[in-house]
Amino acid sequence: MNKILTFLLFCFFLQSISFSQNTVGLIKYNSAQSFPGYNLVYPHNQSTVYLLDNCGQIVHQWNDNSDLRPGNSVYLMPNGDLIKTKRPGSFQEDPIWAGGGGATVERLNWNNTLKWSFTKNDAQGRLHHDIAPLPNGNVLMIAWELKSNEEAIQAGRNPEKIAQDKLWPDQIIEYNPDSNAIVWEWNTWDHLVQDFDATKDNFGEVENHPELIDLNWDNHNGHPDWLHFNAIDYNEYLDQIVISVPYFDEIWIIDHSTTTAEAAGHIGGNFGKGGDLLYRWGNPTTYKRDSSREQQLFFSHDVHWINPQANPADLDFGKLAVFNNRLPDFSSSANIFQTPIDLENNEYILNTEEIYGPEDFTKVLTHPEAPIEAFSNAISSVQILPNGNALVCSGRWGFSYELSPEDEVVWEYILPLQGGNPVSQGTDLAINDNFLFRLKRYAETYSGFDNRNLDPQEYLELNPDPTICDLATSTLDLSLKKTLLHPNPVVDYLHLDLPMESSADILIYNTVGKMVIKTKWDGQPIYLASLPAGAYFININNQKPYFSKFIKL
Repeated sequence: MNKILTFLLFCFFLQSISFSQNTVGLIKYNSAQSFPGYNLVYPHNQSTVYLLDNCGQIVHQWNDNSDLRPGNSVYLMPNGDLIKTKRPGSFQEDPIWAGGGGATVERLNWNNTLKWSFTKNDAQGRLHHDIAPLPNGNVLMIAWELKSNEEAIQAGRNPEKIAQDKLWPDQIIEYNPDSNAIVWEWNTWDHLVQDFDATKDNFGEVENHPELIDLNWDNHNGHPDWLHFNAIDYNEYLDQIVISVPYFDEIWIIDHSTTTAEAAGHIGGNFGKGGDLLYRWGNPTTYKRDSSREQQLFFSHDVHWINPQANPADLDFGKLAVFNNRLPDFSSSANIFQTPIDLENNEYILNTEEIYGPEDFTKVLTHPEAPIEAFSNAISSVQILPNGNALVCSGRWGFSYELSPEDEVVWEYILPLQGGNPVSQGTDLAINDNFLFRLKRYAETYSGFDNRNLDPQEYLELNPDPTICDLATSTLDLSLKKTLLHPNPVVDYLHLDLPMESSADILIYNTVGKMVIKTKWDGQPIYLASLPAGAYFININNQKPYFSKFIKL
C-alpha cells in the first residue's frame, strides 16, 4: 500500500481511540471530548442496578433478589438515593401483562437499604415502563387500568377493535410516600372523543377536538394495551407532564397544576384546560387533521425536556428530546424539537393548518458509522449532556454512544451481558442479548456522589483488558504535552526525547492494548522497520505521564 495512503488512513486515530477488536465493554473513548461522569444502567434479564465509570468499571451497585426483573426505569436522586422499578421474573399468570410491565416502585439509600415501596399489580391495574420523581419527594407513575368490554363499548369503542373483550387505557398516578397514598391522578378515560356511535358516550367530531383522544384510533390490532405509555417526565417550571404514546406515534403534554377533580375535567389548572391535552405532536392524523407534512414520530421512547428547570430566558426552554425508534427506512434517530409554547396566553400554538408544530426537528442525531447497531425498534434513550454532547442508547443492542456537537463519536460502550449474565471480551452478541431500557450519565460533580466511595471495583465483562482505558485516557491527556517522539509518522527509526540521563524501559502497545515490543532505551533510536503499519502507543517505565502515540508507515 502507498505509504501516504497508509498515513491518511491511520490519521483517524489521532482524534479518538478506537479498539476495533473489542466486542463488548468500552469500544471507543476520547477522554478529552467525552463528558466526565458515571453511567447508570439497569439491564434486563437480571436484577442489579450498576453505576459504571466511562471506562466501564463498576463503581457502585444495588443488588436485589435474583428472581426479580427491571420494571423498567431507574433514577439516582440528588442525595444519593435510588428510585427504581421492578417486577417478578414470572408473569405468565398475571391478569394484566404486556411488554414493559412493572409492579413495584421503591426507594433505596446508597447502601441499598429500603426506605419505602409501593406496588400496583392486580386484575384492576398494573404499573409499567417509567416513573418521574418529583421535587417534593412524590413520584409520578404510569399504570394500565382495566376497562371491560361493556365499558369500552359504552364509551364508544368500535366492538371490532376489542380483540380480547377488554381494554387497558393508561393513567398517571402520583404517590406520596410520606402518607403512603395516591394524592393525584389523571386518566385517559376522562378525555375521550369518538365519531363511531352517536348513541354512546364521548360522541363528537374528532377533527374538532385535538385536546381529546380518539377512542377508535388503533395501531395495535385491538390489543388491550391500546396506548402503551412508555416514558414520563415532569417540568418543574411549567408544572406540566410529558408522556410518550408509541401506538399513537405521538407525545402528549398535560397540566399537573390541576386538582384531581380538575384533571378529570376540561377546565382548571394554569393553562385552563383541566386534564385535556395541552399539546400533542408527531402524528396529526390521530386527530384527523389533513397535512402535507409527513409523520414525525414512529414508536418513540424516552421523551423528556432537555432542561426541565429552564426558564423562558434559557435557549433550551420548551425543548424536548426523544428517541425515534421505527423510522420508515428501518433506522432510528435521536431528536430534539422546540415546542410552540406561548406563556403570554398560556397555550401551545396551533399553526394555520390547525396542527401543532413544529414542522421539523431542531436536531437529528444518528451514529455516523454503525447504522445497524444504532437501530432499535423499541426501548432506547437519549440524553443531552451539560457540555453539549449527546448520549444515545440503542437498547435492543445494548449499544450506547456519545456524540460531540460536531457529531463526532467520542465514546462507545456495548453492555457485556447475555441474558443478564456477564460475557468474556471477544464474545459476539446478537440483538436482544443485552437488552437495555436506558442509559443515563450523571456528572462527576453530581451531589448524589458527595462523600461517596467511587473507586473502580471491577469490569462488568469477564476477562477484561485493563490497559484499554489507560491507553485511551493517558494518550489523549498527553496530546497537550510536549511531543516526545520524532519523526511521527515513523518509517524505520523512532527517536525519543526523554528527561532521563541513562536508560528506560520501553513498552509499545497496539490499539487493542496488546504489547508488541518491550525493549531498553539508552539514548539511541528504536528500530521499528519490522513493525506492521498502524497506530501504536508507547510507555516509558510504566508511567502514564509518558504515554504517547505514533503512526508506523
